[in-house]
Amino acid sequence: MEELIRLQEEITYLSQFINEDRLSRIDEVLGSRTKHLTVVLEDIHKAHNANAVLRSCDGFGVQDVHIIENKNRFESSSTTSLGSHKWVTLHKYSTHESNVLQCFETLKSNNYTILATSPHHGNTHISEVDVGQKTALVFGTELDGVSAEVLQLADGLVSIPMFGFVESYNLSVSAAICLYSLRTKLMHLPKSEWQLSQLECLELRKDWMIKSIQHGKRIWQRYLKQKQSQD
Repeated sequence: MEELIRLQEEITYLSQFINEDRLSRIDEVLGSRTKHLTVVLEDIHKAHNANAVLRSCDGFGVQDVHIIENKNRFESSSTTSLGSHKWVTLHKYSTHESNVLQCFETLKSNNYTILATSPHHGNTHISEVDVGQKTALVFGTELDGVSAEVLQLADGLVSIPMFGFVESYNLSVSAAICLYSLRTKLMHLPKSEWQLSQLECLELRKDWMIKSIQHGKRIWQRYLKQKQSQD
């Protein structure tokens, strides 16, 4: 309760620096945001593809993206993501003995079913996935797909039907197809099953307001200093 009150106070302070149209847009997007679906990117080495996936995640209302960094480091790019990286939450795994295991344990602790996407190993079409449970979709490198470790640790494997000579779609296209399929199903569930909690909405609202305000970080730091002096 105290945290909710604190967030409301912070949002009230920030509201004086942002126009009503932007606030309405933020609230509209928050109403469609979800953590019921999440995306995992494993060791993607082409930054433009990874950033294109972030753009799709934002477009389909997926808030969290988990990034496994083994050999390759992910760098966000406004050019490809069109700024989408500012509106999604990135969780990176790069310092563990097994970054895949650490990522999957984190997802499991939050009750996600982990599905690895693979054109060669998938035994379930994406259209057959049950979205009644929280679902994490894992996408691998452009050349080799997901690693053997991912295949071993995932709860299941999914694929996208192919009707031509090529064996797989481009990474960003694959992610978009999968997210469209699952998001369409999600919209048939009660909103209470997939929408963000009140606390999550307030936290994101504050974060997005800061990012939407000109010199938002500077204004926010000034507010924090004022609070500290009062305390």
